[in-house]
Amino acid sequence: MQLQLEVPEDVMEALQHGWGDLPRHALEALAVEGYRSGALTTAQVGRMLGYESRMEVDALLDRAGVHYDYSDEELEREIETHRSLLPPDVPR
Repeated sequence: MQLQLEVPEDVMEALQHGWGDLPRHALEALAVEGYRSGALTTAQVGRMLGYESRMEVDALLDRAGVHYDYSDEELEREIETHRSLLPPDVPR
């Protein structure tokens, strides 16, 4: 699907001057707001932007000041995964 926006020429020029690639910036802003509002998952954001890894999505969300909303179960799994990667001599 394609989306077209009508923006006054002077506004478009000002945005391009400040942001550079206006279509890409607009797409990223839409993806971030979609995630922030709960309309999109991180996987959908990644596909929307053509990212190859979850780390790219996390970096974008971090730059936008939006942080992943871990459930308690997800957080516990992450903690256990990190603990399992620690060398045996590191206290747990």
